[in-house]
Amino acid sequence: MSTPVVPAEAGTRQALDSRLRGNDGAASGFWDFPYTSQRMPLLARNVVSTSQPLASAAGALMLARGGNAVDAALATAITLTVVEPCMNGIGGDAFAILWDGQRLHGLNASGRAPRRWTRDYFARYDAMPYRGWDSVTVPGTVSAWRMLSDRFGTVPFAELFEPALRYAREGYLVSPTVRRQWQAQVAELLPQPGFREAFAPRGEAPGTGEPWICPGQAETLQKIAASKGEDFYRGSLARAIADHARNTGGAIDEQDLAEHASDWVEPMAIGYRGIELHEIGPSGQGIGALMALGMLSNLDLAAAGADSALWHHLQIEAMKLAFADLAAYVADPQAMREVSAQQLLDAKYLAQRARLIDPDRAAPARAGAPASGGTVYLTAADQKGMMVSFIQSNFKGFGSGVVVPHTGIALHNRGWGFTLQAGHPNEVAPRKRPFHTIIPGFFMQDGQPLMSFGLMGGSMQAQGHVQIAVRVADQGLNPQAASDAPRWRVLDDNSGVAVEWNFPAEAIEGLRARGHPVKVAPRLDTEFGCAQLALKTQHGYVAASDHRKDGYPVGF
Repeated sequence: MSTPVVPAEAGTRQALDSRLRGNDGAASGFWDFPYTSQRMPLLARNVVSTSQPLASAAGALMLARGGNAVDAALATAITLTVVEPCMNGIGGDAFAILWDGQRLHGLNASGRAPRRWTRDYFARYDAMPYRGWDSVTVPGTVSAWRMLSDRFGTVPFAELFEPALRYAREGYLVSPTVRRQWQAQVAELLPQPGFREAFAPRGEAPGTGEPWICPGQAETLQKIAASKGEDFYRGSLARAIADHARNTGGAIDEQDLAEHASDWVEPMAIGYRGIELHEIGPSGQGIGALMALGMLSNLDLAAAGADSALWHHLQIEAMKLAFADLAAYVADPQAMREVSAQQLLDAKYLAQRARLIDPDRAAPARAGAPASGGTVYLTAADQKGMMVSFIQSNFKGFGSGVVVPHTGIALHNRGWGFTLQAGHPNEVAPRKRPFHTIIPGFFMQDGQPLMSFGLMGGSMQAQGHVQIAVRVADQGLNPQAASDAPRWRVLDDNSGVAVEWNFPAEAIEGLRARGHPVKVAPRLDTEFGCAQLALKTQHGYVAASDHRKDGYPVGF
């Protein structure tokens, strides 16, 4: 199947080479920082950027040992399951986009529904369960670690686990942000099988600055390291997961785990103002970001003016239309029989959708009719040119809340992404992948890598990718400034809009005047995503980390 790439329109803005790659930064404003932040980007030949400094240090250690960007990304990802367990874990899913120095590769390491998940199995429900065993699909993260290491890594697989094992055995000091996110989930998850014993033995999260040790997780990681992941899918860990399911009401079993397979895929792309945004295709929401940018290519954002109400309004309306199509059509690609990804990215269709956007008024977003035919994100890049955009998640914080006893394996709740609507392409079914929110992003320009990036946060991810793309391509901002800019978020009802506490007052007033129900979020609200970015320059990288969380870029 060919990968649809919608060409960028010529002449829509100044040439990007000098502006984005930093060759003429002083003249173009590339090195300006127009938004309030306490962060500066890192300029280095080898970089790692993620939301947790201890994890970033693990990646930097692999680079210092002579490893490449994949080695760094994997050590970082493995460590994140220990030091930021409230946002990801061993029992989640993962995706990656990787530039190997010559071409892009995509990896879909999302799991499928257990074999017993038939329509009859869910007959007692009115909607897909949000927590508990009946939200647990087969986890794919461990398979992602193995596949990336086998194909592109240079450091022995077991060595990638050393920093994570040290933190799990000897402990680490819990940060304020991690404590806050951890504690917010405890009350809801305490009733789930195994959660209290593993992650809240006192009935609450560990305190800020308190050492946290997880010996069960250390033992699990050691087994994964020694077996290159085989134990998780076909060994003692697989038996422990299946036994826990049998004993506490779950459907997943040894066969479901043994049959798991992740896939190398060709990323999809769309051109926008001289760059191309690449995303992993369905069943993920990355296609929503591509669709919104395709619509915005037909609109004049430059004339609207950066950060004006109209500027934000056009983006929000495009995103709403994309979300409406996501909800109607996007699923496991094997089930998208009536409307394909290629049809959703058709340039004529996206131009038609763009014509529905009224510059003066917010409108309800409905699906179109195409022509027939809790997460962590990280990026790493090395001096040889390899760049990795990687994301892994348990979905909603700790995920389902189900934790396998004595293992530290918190199982995700990706099954919630299915629907029970009969006949819908995303209807739950055995061995099927659910609609997925986690998406790594990657910018290319003229056939060369420009920036690996992404951000965490459920449905915020697709709209966050759009906002980063607009900040970079239309505004010409450097990665840190693009991340620092205040964000908007279309809410799950696809009507309401939340904006950050420092969003321009004039823009808020203008959005409300256009009919948007706007809610201003408090300062420490974490629902606007956390971005990590690494932009390629002539001599190295400009790496940035979101000020909304604990992380910062490291490198040398």
